Amino acid sequence: MINPLRSEAEAFRFVLATLAYFAAIVLAAVLGGRWVGLAVFIVLSALVIGWWVRARRAEQPVPTRPTRQSAAGERRILVIANETVGGEMLRDCIREKTEGYRGEVLVVTPALNSPLKHWASDEDEARAAAQKRLDASLARLREAGIQARGEVGDGEPLQAIEDALRTFGADEIIISTHPEGRSHWLERGVVTHARERFAVPITHVVVDLEAEREEVR
Repeated sequence: MINPLRSEAEAFRFVLATLAYFAAIVLAAVLGGRWVGLAVFIVLSALVIGWWVRARRAEQPVPTRPTRQSAAGERRILVIANETVGGEMLRDCIREKTEGYRGEVLVVTPALNSPLKHWASDEDEARAAAQKRLDASLARLREAGIQARGEVGDGEPLQAIEDALRTFGADEIIISTHPEGRSHWLERGVVTHARERFAVPITHVVVDLEAEREEVR
């Protein structure tokens, strides 16, 4: 789930609202009994759920536009991948997308983190691990003749895409995942949500690293 709190001020308001929510329920139970407390809980919960549903319906796809127009003969590709960026299928896809163009490729590796550490803003270890994966991935791409640069992104892939699009005028996005059944991103519907949210063409590439290793053997 994407962290909806984009600033410290929003986090502070969320904490205050949570405290007020539980305080109202406890106060109602103390003054009016448990049934009054239950009634207040139901009413407040219904209001919160109603607000959440309206907020979700009001969400619109991010009207992403390239930060600059690609020059003639240029193609800018944003690649979002974690462990699969060195896979043969992804390398072939990047070659295909940039063939005949002067390609500029940006690889973003999300800094995967546990929910507890994410909410506690403890991301140093996750970002360091992501940087190692990214460095190894860029080296494999260079070995395949693909020139690319990279950066560590937010732990949530959709947020990582949004952050990258603010500074990189991508003509297309490639999302690379493990096969279905082994991919947390597919289980969470990352590719589907990305297509709904971003006004940039998106290609989904499935990389089966285990099968590629067997072929090498």
